[in-house]
Amino acid sequence: MSETITRIGTRIGTRIGTRIGTRIGIRIGTQGRTVARRLPGIPVRLSFRRFASPVLLVVLWQLACASGLLSTRLVASPAQIAATGWSLMRDGTLAANLSVSLIRAAGGLGLALVAGVGLALVSGLSRLGEDVVDAPLQILRTLPALALVPLFILWFGIGETPKILLVALGATFPIYLNLHKGIRAIDPKLLEMARTLGLSRGRTIRDVILPGALPDLLVGLRFAVGISWLMLVVAEQVNADSGIGHMMMDAQDFLRTDIILVGLVIYGLLGLASDQVVRLLETTLLAWRPVYRGGRAS
Repeated sequence: MSETITRIGTRIGTRIGTRIGTRIGIRIGTQGRTVARRLPGIPVRLSFRRFASPVLLVVLWQLACASGLLSTRLVASPAQIAATGWSLMRDGTLAANLSVSLIRAAGGLGLALVAGVGLALVSGLSRLGEDVVDAPLQILRTLPALALVPLFILWFGIGETPKILLVALGATFPIYLNLHKGIRAIDPKLLEMARTLGLSRGRTIRDVILPGALPDLLVGLRFAVGISWLMLVVAEQVNADSGIGHMMMDAQDFLRTDIILVGLVIYGLLGLASDQVVRLLETTLLAWRPVYRGGRAS
C-alpha cells in the first residue's frame, strides 16, 4: 500500500514538475527573445542585410559593364558615375546646380504647406467650406502636371515663379488630404470639452484640433516631400538654365549618360535625406505617442 502511494506521489510530482519546468522554459524563452530584440547587435545586423541587395546590384552592374555585357554608351558604369560626380563636385558645377534645386524645392514645399494647411482647415472645420474647397481641389489633383506646364509658362513667364509654383501645386494635395482626414477624425468628446471650458474658436484650433491632427499632417508632409522632388524634375527640364534637371537635359544633348545618372543619384539621395528629416520631426513632435517613445519611429 505504501509503495502504491509512493508511486502515485512520484507520478504526480513528475507531472507537476514537468508543467512548471515547461512554463518556466517558455517564460525564459520569451524574455530571451525580448532581450535579443533589444540587443544593439541585432538591429545593426538587420540594417546591413537591408543594404546588402542594393550593394549586390551595384556590384553586378559594374561587372556587367566591365565584361562588355552592358554597353557603357547606353548605361555608364557605377565607377564612371562616381568619377563623373567627383569631377562635377570639384569644378563647382554640382554644387551650383544643387543649391538652385534646393531653393526651388524648399520654396515650393513652403508654399504647399501654407496652402495645404489653410485649405484643410477651411474644408475640415465646416460642411460649407468642404463644399466650396474640396471639389475644385479634387479636380486639380487629377490633372497631369505636364499638361499644366504650358499654362504656367504663359501665366508666369519662364523665370523661377512657374517652377516653384509647379512644386507647390504637386505638394499641396497630400498635405490637404491627410490633414483634412485628421481634422475629421478628431474625437468629438475633445471638442465638447473645449466648448465646456469656454475656449475660443482660435484656441480650439490651436490647442485641440491641430495637435490632434498632427500625426496625419506629418504623414501628408512626408508624401509632399517626395512629390516635391518629382515635380522639381518636371519643372527643371522645361525652360531652365540651372538646377539638377537642367544639368541632366544638357547631358542628354551630348549623350553623357554618366551625368544623367549622377543627377538621378542626387535626386534619390535628396529624397532619402528629406524623408529622414520628416521622420526625425515625427519622432520629436510625436514623442508623447507610445510608438515614438524611446526614439523609435514607425
